[in-house]
Amino acid sequence: MTNHDQRPTRAYLAVPAHRSEMVVKAADSAADAVFMDLEDAVPPSEKKTALDEAVRSLTSLNWEEKLVAVRLNRVDSPFIEREIRALAALPRLDSVIVPKAERASDICGIADGLRAAAPDRAKPIELELLIETALGLVNVDLLAASHSSVGALHLGVGDFAASIGARSSGIGASPEGYRHVGSAQSGYPNVPLDLFAYPMMRVLVAARAFGLRAVDGPCGAFRDAKMTASSALKAAAMGFDGKQVIHPSQIEPTLNAFRPSDDELTCARRIVEAMAQAEARGTGAVTLDEKMIDYANVRMAQRIIKMGT
Repeated sequence: MTNHDQRPTRAYLAVPAHRSEMVVKAADSAADAVFMDLEDAVPPSEKKTALDEAVRSLTSLNWEEKLVAVRLNRVDSPFIEREIRALAALPRLDSVIVPKAERASDICGIADGLRAAAPDRAKPIELELLIETALGLVNVDLLAASHSSVGALHLGVGDFAASIGARSSGIGASPEGYRHVGSAQSGYPNVPLDLFAYPMMRVLVAARAFGLRAVDGPCGAFRDAKMTASSALKAAAMGFDGKQVIHPSQIEPTLNAFRPSDDELTCARRIVEAMAQAEARGTGAVTLDEKMIDYANVRMAQRIIKMGT
């Protein structure tokens, strides 16, 4: 495992950097992490203002214990060099999110640029890579291993869907037509399928293989409480560390999705305790509630306990 920042990033709030009133509310919110966006949420005419506001917010606002990030513009944009120079030395900036991450050489270039712009910085700025194209997903292992500063992988659900040509207009939602249809003999039963099951698992596996955090993309239907909660529960159940949110109303249901229930915590603690007792007897497995428990169960239980702290 790497030694990257292990603060929780269960609810990772995105906010346009040029909207100063929204940034202030984000700093005061219950989100674990916040990223100020310089990219897609900012029109070209506001790019300079967005960067200036991000710098001001990082130097003037009280972010408490939040992980604070800035999403840069893409590597081939005319804005990124100025962004790197302006942000590199700011001590409150924990990480930068690299959008449209596709090539390891680009990630190394950004990391080197940040280091060159602030050579005396004690702790390098972490890089969080946004996997949101077909090429990025194909190269996700190379990206995850590209530089020691890489600390997290995010799945960009909206741009990924566009990249593969999916016929969906909802961010994070599967296309209505993406269904398995049964035979005529069975009356053509159909089952909705999940467009994001494969890319989510692919990003998650790469993150775990290289000791990185894994953050799912947002649910675009922020006014739909059921969709918001269900989407977060899916990511949490898979093993993601958190999920991007695009509206303050999504923070609490997302945090709740990543918090183990009292029953889950009780069960996890019983597993750990049962194994400790088995070890004291010199055995490596034990039966608990008519189920065989071994060290794999303990590792899963320990993660549940950690998520509950």
